[in-house]
Amino acid sequence: MRHYAGRRMKALRNRLYFSILIFATAMPHQSMPPFFDRCVRLVVGATLSVSLAACHHEEPWKLTDVQGHLPDLDFALTSDAGKQISQANLAGDVTLVYFGYTHCPDVCPETLAKLAQVTHQLGGAAQHVKVLFVSVDPARDTPAVMHAYVDAFDAKHDVGLTGSDSAIKALAQRYRVAYQADKPRANGGYEVTHSSAIYIFDAKGHARLIGADDDPVDAFVHDLRQLADET
Repeated sequence: MRHYAGRRMKALRNRLYFSILIFATAMPHQSMPPFFDRCVRLVVGATLSVSLAACHHEEPWKLTDVQGHLPDLDFALTSDAGKQISQANLAGDVTLVYFGYTHCPDVCPETLAKLAQVTHQLGGAAQHVKVLFVSVDPARDTPAVMHAYVDAFDAKHDVGLTGSDSAIKALAQRYRVAYQADKPRANGGYEVTHSSAIYIFDAKGHARLIGADDDPVDAFVHDLRQLADET
């Protein structure tokens, strides 16, 4: 009876945490009011504290387990090499998907730099790891622009993806990603407000984990190594 109650509490706790995390990461970058941001972090922190107190063993994942909550990897876009690419081209690879754009002033370069550290620390385990950088600004992010951008971070593992507005929108909606172009400045430049979650799929294309741009490198390395060992 106690074992059943413990499992039920853990299931409820995980659903609560996942719901909070999806809501928080779906909020566009830099758009969350400071007070609300603090509230979300407090609730997530409290949930994690309860999780740690209730569990008598270490959880297998450092990032957030979303297995069974998000759809499999499925897309058809243009790579930074100018070729059509789909999830079929990534069969057998652990795949990280991050939505951003090349004119992003802060979170995008910071996140790609962090993921480059991750693949470096993985060593040989990174052989079957790919990082997909999906543009939410396809008007400016041509394949050539994307190629120069991702190569500056990790030419071996990063793949820039762009496409039509409708194709990008459909993929974003599939994974609950929010983005919106801001009002253009006088010089014609503009920024794109976007959410910053990192979606992680196993070698079979199943959604397994979600990371945040502020999660530590060690957490990504730990979890990606475990996923790589499953292949």
